[in-house]
Amino acid sequence: MSTVDVDDPPNERQLRFRGGRLVSGFPIGFFILWAIVQSGVLGIGDTTGLVAGMLIGLILGMLFVKGNWKYYADTVFEGMTQRVAATAIVAWLWAGMFAQTLQDGGFVDGLVWAAQAFNVGAALFPAVTFLLAALLATGIGTGYGTAIAFVGLVFPAGVLLGANPILMFGAILSGAVFGDNLAPVSDTTIVSAVTQEADIGGVVASRFKYAIVAAVFAFAAYLVAGAAMPGANVQGPGVGESATALGLVHLLPIAVVIGTAVSGRHIIEAISWGLIAAVVLNLALGLAPASAMLLFEAPQSGLTRAIADAPVIGAVVETVPAEDAAVGGSIYDGAAGFFSLIVLVLLIVAGAQIMRRGGAFDAIQDFLLDTVATSVRRAETTMVLGTAIVNATITINTAAEIAVAPYIRTLGERFNINGYRRANILDANTSALGYIFPWGGGVLAGYTEMQGLPEQYEWFTQAMVVNPASVWPYVFHGWLLVAVFLVAAWTGFGREYVPDRRSEEVSRV
Repeated sequence: MSTVDVDDPPNERQLRFRGGRLVSGFPIGFFILWAIVQSGVLGIGDTTGLVAGMLIGLILGMLFVKGNWKYYADTVFEGMTQRVAATAIVAWLWAGMFAQTLQDGGFVDGLVWAAQAFNVGAALFPAVTFLLAALLATGIGTGYGTAIAFVGLVFPAGVLLGANPILMFGAILSGAVFGDNLAPVSDTTIVSAVTQEADIGGVVASRFKYAIVAAVFAFAAYLVAGAAMPGANVQGPGVGESATALGLVHLLPIAVVIGTAVSGRHIIEAISWGLIAAVVLNLALGLAPASAMLLFEAPQSGLTRAIADAPVIGAVVETVPAEDAAVGGSIYDGAAGFFSLIVLVLLIVAGAQIMRRGGAFDAIQDFLLDTVATSVRRAETTMVLGTAIVNATITINTAAEIAVAPYIRTLGERFNINGYRRANILDANTSALGYIFPWGGGVLAGYTEMQGLPEQYEWFTQAMVVNPASVWPYVFHGWLLVAVFLVAAWTGFGREYVPDRRSEEVSRV
């Protein structure tokens, strides 16, 4: 379980911008426009290019600041050092190492074998993927980690069986949404409960009815779309014919991760134990050599040749020409693949902090409170739409949730809406929309993992890599979860007022 900071430091300094409070949203707005042009118009899904867009947005935003630019620069640093960014980064690094190590152990081949043995064809595979991703995300409490693991492990198996790559990616993201929304150990669950003064157990129990309605319709949608959408044309001699059941032994490390996380242990500890189990199985069963998981390619010399010939350490040391010296293997590559995304996340959270200090969020809140939310029905609808607006600008869902939580609480208390209901509205939208927009953290995490698949499998071509701009219509559970809460706000389904139920003691983590 992660620890999350939900309060601003006391006596914070406000930034002033030429043009008013809304101008403080310029860096994030510029980045979104850049992402739309780069990914949607030009079809370039390069994460490093998005880093450049955010950097330029932050530089240009500084030109609108009134007074000393030092406060703007300090706010950038303040945003980049927030714990909420570190939470996402840790999930990506550990999940990347874990997924890559299972790849080396032939887990994908095991999944292909199981699908063939149980006649799970291309039409059914996306729907099954959604259910399995939802199970993993609910167990480990990180949708980002689930997106990485499933893109690395289940996505290539589905493509190999003939499922549509875009639909497969959408199913994985949908499962991540489900778990992020419902898992008791998820950061979004914790933040939504704490900021609305509700206990975590009660929040999870009360939101199940919303999540399951969206999930049932999402599963049906994947069944229909799986039968209708054509799959990729996988070429290559003997592709899929060598699949064996042995790789399924890596279901054990996955069970270790889920079991450890559900027992209340920190996600770092849970994935670390799973990683250790995967390494042991790879070595003990001969699924992968030690050099596949960690390899030092050292410049040729007398010392390095002696080390390479040593009985134990030599298994992970190889001598190469000086210009080819490097570190490799699944443990290194699984983490290194996310370095560009880590930089992007830090910059995005910095841009969000500028919006908070500059008053853009307050301006949006004041407008909605004064002109839109004039009844309970309209107040709850405004909550849903308000969280959607914030999540369109802040692509890390926990950061977006922290930013909009005070608005949800203020608006809800004005109309006497129960903390459980407020927490559910807050969490559903931040969980869903963080995996839909092409610039969303969950989408980019899965896409980053996907970019390495052509190097892992000879048959996996660059054409099979899904552009983030093309997957958003197929994250069915995300869209349906938002729709469920819009309907609930308008009809009153599940609505509770403060006197209806009293929260247990709020869990502080």
